[in-house]
Amino acid sequence: MIRISRPGHPSRLWRIAAVALTASVLVACGSTPADDTAGMSTEKLYAEARDEVEAGSFERAIKLYERLEGRASGTLLGQQAQLERAYLLYRTGEKAQALSVVERFMKLHPTSPAFDYALYLQGVINFNDNLGLFGRLAKQDLSERDQQASRDSYQSFKQLVEQFPQSKYADDAVVRMRYIVNSLAAYEVHVARYYFRRSAYIAAANRAQQAIQEFQTSPSTEEALSLMAQSYDRLGLVELRDDAARVLRQNFPNSTYLAQLPAPAPAKVQ
Repeated sequence: MIRISRPGHPSRLWRIAAVALTASVLVACGSTPADDTAGMSTEKLYAEARDEVEAGSFERAIKLYERLEGRASGTLLGQQAQLERAYLLYRTGEKAQALSVVERFMKLHPTSPAFDYALYLQGVINFNDNLGLFGRLAKQDLSERDQQASRDSYQSFKQLVEQFPQSKYADDAVVRMRYIVNSLAAYEVHVARYYFRRSAYIAAANRAQQAIQEFQTSPSTEEALSLMAQSYDRLGLVELRDDAARVLRQNFPNSTYLAQLPAPAPAKVQ
């Protein structure tokens, strides 16, 4: 015979269910993973993070560095942890997060002895952003992509070289700056070439001229002068055409682009 409990008088089964439910809630609350670094000193925590890096466990190292940042806040060790976490985020492809951590570091620690490295890391992150996965898959040249990251990278390296000329990162920054300048010039010429092929000669001449004005020492100047001369020729601007051709001949007497230029206008008889 089944007994039905009256309201306000739960049966034994109900009491057991209530106890079981309470126990399950307690177990769930206690299942949160404990912080296995709680008893570690900051030095030990840093050593642990370094070991994880050496073992290739970047994700684990990132978490350890983040904990160390909090515990060693305001100390040089905390600054070190912040920069090393930014570097690992960059290495694991989290470039937006890496830049965010570096920018936060620079804002909080403008007088840090590692500020030169922060500038260098910021430049490297943006520099390599131009050489990302999709660019490689498409066999796309650096000069053919949006150049904002390159410009940001250049500014970081420029600040590093000007503010910390004796930094051990300065020489490499100069090399990267030179590469970026050539890349930016090549980009302008690439755009000028694009316009020229589509008969947008005014736009082609303007972009070629911009490349020459901004990046005079770049190898791309040679083609830029040729594109200017050819664009002006299509527009019937004879004097401008001949001026560009003359500069090309003077600066690049053996240029292969000379063969593409029209003959100069005959001199006027006085």
